[in-house]
Amino acid sequence: MTPRKLGARVASLRIALGCVPPMLRVVAVILALLGPAISTAAAQEAPRGSECLAMAQVPPRAKPVSLRRLAAKVEEVTITYAGHSTYYIDTPGGVRIATDFSGAYTTGRLPDVVSMNRAHSTHYTLFPDPRIPHVLHGWGDDGKPARINERIGDVLIRNVTTDIRRYFMDDSSGEMIRDGNSIFIFEVAGLCIGHLGHLHHKLDDSHFAAIGRLDIVMVPIDGAYTMSLDGVSEITRRLRASVVLPMHRFATPLDEFMLKIGQQFEIDEHTERSFSISRDSLPAVPTVIILRGV
Repeated sequence: MTPRKLGARVASLRIALGCVPPMLRVVAVILALLGPAISTAAAQEAPRGSECLAMAQVPPRAKPVSLRRLAAKVEEVTITYAGHSTYYIDTPGGVRIATDFSGAYTTGRLPDVVSMNRAHSTHYTLFPDPRIPHVLHGWGDDGKPARINERIGDVLIRNVTTDIRRYFMDDSSGEMIRDGNSIFIFEVAGLCIGHLGHLHHKLDDSHFAAIGRLDIVMVPIDGAYTMSLDGVSEITRRLRASVVLPMHRFATPLDEFMLKIGQQFEIDEHTERSFSISRDSLPAVPTVIILRGV
């Protein structure tokens, strides 16, 4: 506000408040002048619900080691590779999630939550075990895009839709199925975990904005059934996640994928199917973690 506009605003307030006691006049003037600033600050607040979206808008700040040690007990998430594109995520609160669940790739106890992508039969089932309480479809059952934003136990689950190609059981001459795939994001224990699903095309700026920050991302690397290796490598680099977990590992040699994504990524091969990780134990250098199985 310019000095001239400020003076005019004060003058008009003096006239309007001529019959108001002096002390109340002062309070009213202060509130009137501060009102626009207060409104602007409120409008700039990060949206509630998704911490990953909020944190994506703020530059990362380093936490001193001394403060990390004084913090509360670190909560860890355990991730297990069951096979193909199915990962199991076990949260500190005891919620068990299975991604791209078809029932073909199972390990341990029955999941509490399953996410699915209707690309073909290895990524979904219309007849999941009825004992699974939460079944999340990555496609809209009513012809509209799937809209998922649910808190289940200690995890917030949301999705970002993308399009998929038609397969031989569909009209292959038709256009891509709009919003037929979902990128699922699981927010738990301060971690942002993304699963790209059966991704068939490059992502634009609106997709990246809707995804927000990812610490861990599960990426299909087959190079054919989903999208080209060049395309998925570009997406992997732009997401800048600390941990990359490849899936669809039956087709592409791992060294070819590593060559595509660049030398900034390290590789960590495990002999087990599972590992545990927390916000504080994320690798300092972007790392591709290879768990046992294909």
